[in-house]
Amino acid sequence: FKFLPETLEVAAGTEVTWSNSDIVLHTVVADDGSFESDNIVRGDTFSFTFERAGSFPYICGVHTSMKGEIVVT
Repeated sequence: FKFLPETLEVAAGTEVTWSNSDIVLHTVVADDGSFESDNIVRGDTFSFTFERAGSFPYICGVHTSMKGEIVVT
């Protein structure tokens, strides 16, 4: 499993939405604790608005080898 894209660059104030098209559930958990989803089952989404610039790495709490990063400018 992996996040696609693994790295996404957005402007401050952008709402990012993760969607799950896998048959297994996933979560989205920020390394710094700034955001965390509930379980995301197939067909569901999770959204978060990034208000400040910075780099926000995250993982799937269920499959910890799944890693991604949001870069906010």
